[in-house]
Amino acid sequence: MNRYLFKFVNNLRLRGKILVLVLPLVILPIFLIGTVIGVIATQQAYLGITQTSKDDLDHMALFTLDLLDSHHQQFQVYKQDKQRVIRDELKTLTDLAYSLVETQYQRFQEGRLPLSEAQNLARQALKNVSFGESGYTYVLNSTGDLLVHVAREGQNILDEKDEDGRYFIRALIQNAVKSDGQRVLYSIYPWRNEALGDRLPRKKIVAYRHFRDWDWIIATGGYVEETYEDEAFEKQSMEDLKLKLQSKKVGKTGYIFCMDKNGVLTAHPEAEGQDVSASQDSDGNFFIREMLEKKNGWIRYPWRNVGDAQARMKIVRYRYYQPWDWIVAVGSYEDEFFHEANVIKWRIMAVMLLIPLMVGSMAVVLLVIASRVLTEPIRNMIEVIRAVKRGRLDQRMTVESTDELGELALAFNKMISLLGRNREMEASLAQQGKMASLGVLSSGVAHEINNPLGVILGYASYMEGKMDPEEPYYKFIHEIKRESKRCKKIVQDLLSYARTPKPSLIETDINDLLQQIVDFAANHTDMHHVQVRKEFAADLPPIWVDADQLRQVAINLILNAGAATSEGGELTVRTVRNEPWLDIVFADNGAGIAEENQEKIFEPFFTTRARGTGLGLAITKQIIEQHRGRIVLESAVGRGTTITVRLPLSREDELDGPETDFDH
Repeated sequence: MNRYLFKFVNNLRLRGKILVLVLPLVILPIFLIGTVIGVIATQQAYLGITQTSKDDLDHMALFTLDLLDSHHQQFQVYKQDKQRVIRDELKTLTDLAYSLVETQYQRFQEGRLPLSEAQNLARQALKNVSFGESGYTYVLNSTGDLLVHVAREGQNILDEKDEDGRYFIRALIQNAVKSDGQRVLYSIYPWRNEALGDRLPRKKIVAYRHFRDWDWIIATGGYVEETYEDEAFEKQSMEDLKLKLQSKKVGKTGYIFCMDKNGVLTAHPEAEGQDVSASQDSDGNFFIREMLEKKNGWIRYPWRNVGDAQARMKIVRYRYYQPWDWIVAVGSYEDEFFHEANVIKWRIMAVMLLIPLMVGSMAVVLLVIASRVLTEPIRNMIEVIRAVKRGRLDQRMTVESTDELGELALAFNKMISLLGRNREMEASLAQQGKMASLGVLSSGVAHEINNPLGVILGYASYMEGKMDPEEPYYKFIHEIKRESKRCKKIVQDLLSYARTPKPSLIETDINDLLQQIVDFAANHTDMHHVQVRKEFAADLPPIWVDADQLRQVAINLILNAGAATSEGGELTVRTVRNEPWLDIVFADNGAGIAEENQEKIFEPFFTTRARGTGLGLAITKQIIEQHRGRIVLESAVGRGTTITVRLPLSREDELDGPETDFDH
């Protein structure tokens, strides 16, 4: 048998021998390994998906707590803010009442009124001071007698207690007597006014001052809740919160619900407001009571919904929300957890059948691939050589071996690197040549174009002065004059960029220089719609700069800010000492610069303006670099732009060289 088998194999061609020998060695191990991996993968899928689903429940519970806490914090802040407003209003009314009493006292002191009449007029005036729906001003003396009150005037209230049993009137009198009467004091206490139909205590706040000359304690009080304007909004917000919780689905049928400490559902898709504390699962266990008792944890129980043939296991993650004394729960059925795991199991089985077929097919293909093993590296090299021939000097051969082909690839890569460096040098030399040519061209353009432009501009100005603005051709003359000026500026910017002179440094007071520049630029017609603010540091030493070149820089930046700022905008120019630099900051609240343009705006001829030349900021950067300074840009679309010019404080400072920073 073995002899015939070997004879059969020996008689096969090379491709057949490879198939007969390789396929069993490949397919059989794959069957064994695949079976083991399939079993392990299925188990891990069940564990992983179960854990992931539990994590999802926990995250959903935490998410719900965050929603509740966000709502709670929002209205806590609102109430605190409102209470501050109430205190301020009560203070104002108390100060007003105090002033009314003080006025009558002064009339008594001047002899214009007897004491009894002055006090009577003060009482009548105080009765007209009110606050909120039921707040009012009242007066009592240090013995607790009500001298002014809307309902209980003449009574002694020294021994009255608030709803917490505290002698709040005694505390109020003691604090008032101890004070100097020059500032307003406050008292907050719970109070239930039966005359107003109060069934529960409400928080009341009282502001008071002591008028020592008459021993009058002047107080203004009111209920805090009467000043809340958004109570309906708060209720609606709570309803929106509940709807948001009810709309969140967990899996296919899971949901979020909340209940208070008594088991009453405070948020539920279908049963909100019901008492479920006595609910039992399909085994008769009081699972809700367990949740109310533990307040935080996991619970698993069988549950049969209406329409279900039998009970299904349900898992719930519940957490405690202390500010409202609520239990927040998120639940779902376990079979929904395992649905994906079952899908994965069947997919693994399908893959186990497909893999041997695929591997067998691949083994057949390997024979063809083997013939290409040696030629494939050469083909790749040819592709790289063709790409380099087309100018792609960034291409490199992949070195995968140390044989002759590998050495050839290394040598070729080194050669391409040398070619790349040579090309960079050529580009640099070409750029220098362009700049030299630009200088010659700029000189010629300035000479050849500025003279006829000057003639055109002169005649246009002459004709403009001779014509009435109402004439039909006046606007054409004005347009000729404006465009001629623009052409002249383009020529001047081109000449400035090509031949920026070396700065002539002198000691300069930057604040004085900027004061002149800002005053001049602020009167420019392009800046009439912008408010320019100056914030100059007072402790700046003189620094070495070329004042004329720095003036050009500042005017460029100010006019650019004006062009980017809408009507009513603001530009701030300030100086800051930032060792070892002196910072000149130009900050506007204009349109800002798009992020994709921020690295291009200092390039020559790049502009986002319809009538810009693209040379202003390029010249600005060139001047700052010649001063061994830096220019820093910070900008955001819709929020404005800040450009900081950094100049060295000391002429002897050895800095790292010119630099342009872009902070995003």
